[in-house]
Amino acid sequence: MRSERFRRFQALLEGCDRRPARVLDAGGTSDFWRKHWHRMPPGTSVVLLNTLHEDRTDFPGLTLADGDVRQMDMFQEKEFDICYSNSLLEHVGTQQDQLHAAQQIRRVARGYFVQTPNRHFPIEPHFLTLGWQYAPLSVRAYLLRKRAWGWVKNPGSLEEARAIVQSIRLLNEEELRRMFPDGSIYREKIGPLTKSLVAWRAIS
Repeated sequence: MRSERFRRFQALLEGCDRRPARVLDAGGTSDFWRKHWHRMPPGTSVVLLNTLHEDRTDFPGLTLADGDVRQMDMFQEKEFDICYSNSLLEHVGTQQDQLHAAQQIRRVARGYFVQTPNRHFPIEPHFLTLGWQYAPLSVRAYLLRKRAWGWVKNPGSLEEARAIVQSIRLLNEEELRRMFPDGSIYREKIGPLTKSLVAWRAIS
């Protein structure tokens, strides 16, 4: 599924009318681009934006930038040919925060490819538990305080558990469409079920 996702992004990038192309990755990792660099058009440059970079890299063509996707004042309008973002939007905060992130992505890039897990897929992708996202916040915080769930370790206090639970807000297709009204939605499926959603717009 991830390979097919990158193939679709690659097809959008190959349609770019400018060479070399400029890519903004909101919330990604340098390891991801090291793995896929051989599939990029020659000369492509990538700016990797994160609030916190776990490592610093001197990989050719890749530049690390410190910043918040909700407020990208450091970038000009349409400065990038395309913005790529993978599993970030559900982590940026409230619904209003997510809307601000989407608006900024649409402002700084001529095209975009933004993936996020589908809220209505039965298994929550971070806690790896059936229906976790539908339980009341207080219940989820209580359960997380008791033990680790999925990829998420149990914290030291109930307040910390509540903050962790609140920090993840999954989106449904309707919400994603409203945030990216000038784009299209691609559904990544497992059988008949939609696991992830991708909002995308060709480079224009």
